[in-house]
Amino acid sequence: MITIRKARQEEAEILAEIGLRAWQKAMIPVGETQDMADNARNAFLRFTRDGWICITVIERSGQPVGWAAREDLDETITDFWIDPDFEGQGLGTELLAAVEIEIVDKGFSKASLQTHAMNAQALRFFEKHGYAVNWLTVTYNPKLDREVQSVGLSKQLAQQQTLGYGQEF
Repeated sequence: MITIRKARQEEAEILAEIGLRAWQKAMIPVGETQDMADNARNAFLRFTRDGWICITVIERSGQPVGWAAREDLDETITDFWIDPDFEGQGLGTELLAAVEIEIVDKGFSKASLQTHAMNAQALRFFEKHGYAVNWLTVTYNPKLDREVQSVGLSKQLAQQQTLGYGQEF
């Protein structure tokens, strides 16, 4: 059984490990180093401990298998992680749909996110779900000692209502 719910503070370590495993898989094309993995582990732990309130979890049979976050509780999906052992089972699709509903329910009409340009799997996933690339940037990454391309994607979620002359809100 699949359940989508808000994160609980006491599951920070489990969520951090899911995020780290998914991040490591996504970083293979970029060339992850052990230093980066150690830093990422610490960053995931810090974020899931401090930012658990903005995390949405998907679980299967009572076990967390992925999560997404909107750090500022706005239209930006800042994290989206499915445990690599559970990919290809439709869990990402269900989690994304739930997060998009949250975004619309908070009054936003579009969703946006970013990933590194070599994360082909993520790009295919989000494009399959209606997201379009709307910017590309190159930023120097001191940990990799090279420039890394990032891609911004967005999707229109709700029709913005335009009012004609004389109409009231």
